[in-house]
Amino acid sequence: MLGHLSFGVTDLDRAITFYDPVMAALGHVRLWQNERGAGYGPPGGNDRLALFLRPGAHPPGEGFHLAFRAESRDAVDAFHKAALAHGGTDLGAPGLRPHYSPTYYAAFVTDPEGWKLEAVFQ
Repeated sequence: MLGHLSFGVTDLDRAITFYDPVMAALGHVRLWQNERGAGYGPPGGNDRLALFLRPGAHPPGEGFHLAFRAESRDAVDAFHKAALAHGGTDLGAPGLRPHYSPTYYAAFVTDPEGWKLEAVFQ
């Protein structure tokens, strides 16, 4: 449905330090970087997530989160571990979420700027 997503960050270096290992846990890499931003996606592909330096940027309010598709439960676990090791905050440890579906395995974090993120494997 979505081609790509971009959002603003107030500290690009901090964001890259966080997103490099978090995206790697899900099989994505930094595809480009300049003084204004960075983009992530599958190796050899196009960016699916772009971060842009914006001094007044802030996450949207309640109700927004970004869910990344994971290829396995191990990838969800690695996403969560990488996020916490690089400045993220835990919003829900990896595990089954049977209230969504019997096979919904996910983890929830916020990045250092407060963006709510999820990795999910079904």
